This record gives sequence, structure tokens and C-alpha cells, in this order.
Amino acid sequence: MRLYLDEIGQPTILLIGEAVSYRGGRLTGIAFVSETVMLSGIETHGGRILGADRGYRKATPGPKLSTEASATMVWSTITGIEPLPLLWNAFPFHPFHEGEPDSNRVPSANELLIGQRFIERLLRLFPIQRVVAIGNQAALSLTKLGIEHVKVRHPSQGGKQMFVEGMRKISAADV
Repeated sequence: MRLYLDEIGQPTILLIGEAVSYRGGRLTGIAFVSETVMLSGIETHGGRILGADRGYRKATPGPKLSTEASATMVWSTITGIEPLPLLWNAFPFHPFHEGEPDSNRVPSANELLIGQRFIERLLRLFPIQRVVAIGNQAALSLTKLGIEHVKVRHPSQGGKQMFVEGMRKISAADV
């Protein structure tokens, strides 16, 4: 996480998802980042970010890397945005069903309150000019927190094209 926050530079857009997933951020510590994305690295217009050669390490045993469709879709969409947006979640931890750590669930109201402190801190640490909610749950959370934002469709479950179009409009508005 520290390496990612150091490497992200001076983002002006903060993308907020709902919560960490069991195949992504639970393993990597970074929102919308699976082991596959993290270790393969990302080429952006501003240079390279993430990657084993940058100091990131595999979190799980064995040779198989975790993958997450949303992580792949988000990164393939945002790599052309400069400066690169900062990725975070309304609840920056992994909510799961009791006894099922390899599951995802919607964060509770109390969990979202916990996440508020982290979002507020990020808004103080980075020169964020625009906050973007990825999906309905993130938008509801940001509204409850009183944080001004725009919403884009979450890329999962058939929403990739609407997510890409929403991000295109946001990045064009920031030019």
C-alpha cells in the first residue's frame, strides 16, 4: 500500500469503489488491484506503475496469480488519464459473509463510517479536485459522507462500456 501511495504521484481524481474484494484488494492491499495486475505492472502515458520490478510481491502461496475482472477493466480504462487517478474504496477492507472469507458482501453502515476517516485523510494528502463513485453503493456512501462526487457505472456485470464512457467524459472534462 505504501509503495502504491508513493508511486501514484499527485492525482487530481479519486476513484472510490465500494469495498475490497477477496480476489483483489484483500490480497494486494490496493483497491481494484489483483495479483495479476499488481505483478504485471501497468504502462501509463506518465510511465510505469505497479509491477514485480517495482517492488511489489505476490501475497498468496503457489504459482497461480489472483485475477479480478473489475481490476482489469478499471486499469485498462484509466491508464490514459494523466495524472493517474488514485483508487480507493468506501470501506477499504474486505467485508465477507461469516465463515466464508472467499466471499464478498456489501459493507454495513458502521463499516462505511470507518471508511470515512480514510477518505477524508486522502483528500487532505493529495491534490484531489474530483471524486468519482464507481457504482451505486460507492455513490450512496459518498452522499452519506457529504462528499461531492460524480458517479460512473461499475464495470462488473455488463457495465464495462458504460464505465469506460463515464470515465472518458470525466477525463475529458478535466483537460
